Amino acid sequence: MTNTIDSGVINTLNSGGAGSGGLNARQAEDLRNNFMTLLVTQLQNQDPLKPMDNHQTTSQLAQINTVSGIEKLNESLSGITSQIDAGQALQATGLIGKGVLVPGERVLLSQGEDGEVSTTPFGIELDQPADNVTVTISTGDGQVINRYDVGPVQAGVESFSWNGETGDGQAAADGAYRVSIEATREGEPVPVQTLNYAMVGSVTPPPEGGEVQLDLGAVYGRVGLSDIKQIL
Repeated sequence: MTNTIDSGVINTLNSGGAGSGGLNARQAEDLRNNFMTLLVTQLQNQDPLKPMDNHQTTSQLAQINTVSGIEKLNESLSGITSQIDAGQALQATGLIGKGVLVPGERVLLSQGEDGEVSTTPFGIELDQPADNVTVTISTGDGQVINRYDVGPVQAGVESFSWNGETGDGQAAADGAYRVSIEATREGEPVPVQTLNYAMVGSVTPPPEGGEVQLDLGAVYGRVGLSDIKQIL
């Protein structure tokens, strides 16, 4: 009999039992039992003049033990991941009913019965500071109704509000408008992410391998928790 145990069992364990989406616990246990049966049979039938040396035996036992340890580690990590996901979903429920800034270019204007104008906030996200930031408010068909500078802005997330007026100081009509932002530094354009306001209506637990989803209504749909740039 050969002095080296059939490597098929070990290879199957290494490729299937230790990887995600591989063997289930029952299959891995069966393979371990087969491995031990083969090892004991080999020891019982080995050539007395050419016995398996201790290094071979130790190496093969180490492989099977390593696979077992990886499987147990994967089970533990899976449990921890589930707990983290549940904790994130629970924390995210605290956002229900709150306003947030998410990537988008929409700003809403409404006028109350008392004539007071109300607009939804908007914001920007900069990777680096900007010497000057220019805000442009336009209608859905692209007509510019106001443009103004907000001056220098530091890197990070900043929120702003529009007073609801056109460029000539008149009150704009109720409705939805588009906000676009340009940022420059020493005369050169700076990448900028425009943010708009939305309200969190509900929270959906994360799918497998995903993240918590927040329902922002029919207009904005669902976004991931990582899309929330600021809580207002």
